[in-house]
Amino acid sequence: MSGIFDRNNQDSALFIGGSRVSGQEVRSQNVMAAQSIANVIKTSLGPVGLDKMLVDDVGEVTISNDGATILQLLEVEHPAGKILVKLAQQQDTEVGDGTTSVVIIAAELLRRANELIKSHIHPATVIAGYRLACKEANRFIADQMAQRVEKLGTEALVNVAMTTISSKILGTYGTFFAQMAVDALQAVRTQDARGKARYPVAAVNVLKVKGASARESSYFTGYALYRPFTGAAMKRAVANPKIAVIDFDITKTRMKLGVNIVIDNPESLEAIRKREADISTERVRMLLDAGVTAVFSTRGIDDMYVKMFAEAGAVTVTRVPKDDARRIARGCGASVLTTLANLDGDESVDVSALGSAELVEQVRLSDDDVVVLRGAREQHASTVILRGANDYMLDEMERSFHDSLCAVKR
Repeated sequence: MSGIFDRNNQDSALFIGGSRVSGQEVRSQNVMAAQSIANVIKTSLGPVGLDKMLVDDVGEVTISNDGATILQLLEVEHPAGKILVKLAQQQDTEVGDGTTSVVIIAAELLRRANELIKSHIHPATVIAGYRLACKEANRFIADQMAQRVEKLGTEALVNVAMTTISSKILGTYGTFFAQMAVDALQAVRTQDARGKARYPVAAVNVLKVKGASARESSYFTGYALYRPFTGAAMKRAVANPKIAVIDFDITKTRMKLGVNIVIDNPESLEAIRKREADISTERVRMLLDAGVTAVFSTRGIDDMYVKMFAEAGAVTVTRVPKDDARRIARGCGASVLTTLANLDGDESVDVSALGSAELVEQVRLSDDDVVVLRGAREQHASTVILRGANDYMLDEMERSFHDSLCAVKR
């Protein structure tokens, strides 16, 4: 028994049932794992590539031919296979397209390198040759193939988007979605501090609406939110709104947990209840007195306060996702208000934290109401509305359209 703790024992670190593999055997295992990963997604490459249907443990179905999506849903345990999965994810993050290609190329390079090593060429020599080939390939692309982006017109950008979506579900619709991707990105063009053009893909909002044909998908300049106005009596549109983005409830105020109030007079109980309602009423009046005509809240607003906003001619949208709230605040030049408290211990509305736009309106898409924010002050936004038969089709259309946006951005 004590022999397993001997330092000279070759397997002393693996005495609990493990095994050590080295040399050509482990290299072949790694190459085989990489080849297995590549074979899974190889048939999804190109214009005639096939879609994959993946079902997880809870029965959730995903249909896609996007390499990063397929590999993300696979349960890969082999270390070499995990490297290829991370490679596809990194390609998707940095470029947005080519996730299948990089995995297939990497697996083929590994296979060729393994054959060279079997021919008694040292691994260091193979690695040095690959690095030299990479440098030569980069130099050739820079000297012979690269062109200045400023020289490319709209037609070239449409062709880039067409190349990206040609192997995906949107490829059968010609230049329809390619032109839409180019227009959507050009609408959100901004400049950084150094005057360099930026095309933030996050500023392009994609809404998925079931029903109708994919060719009925549309694009418009503005930010759309898949939420209706809170009150039925509110206006359908507000021109030149002053916008407040809040991250707190406008509901009847309740005592915090652990706070107990002991009263002797029943009339005092009614006064406490009235004060609880008046606290939020005062907050609503503060917002209205500051000129707020549109409120986007990440939480709820009680009906009695919705009625106050409606009577004042303001509109409210509740349960806004926090990512959308931050995006709206950034676009219209507002700040997300988590409280109305100021440094003096009172409550007030900071006018500088409010934003503005040209129009806030509610439009109807299929069976749902959508709030549209047009003409944001700070950052323009564009919205693409995808139409499709079911959720599986819409999800794949969104992935394909996002890839084309990322390619055009580059």
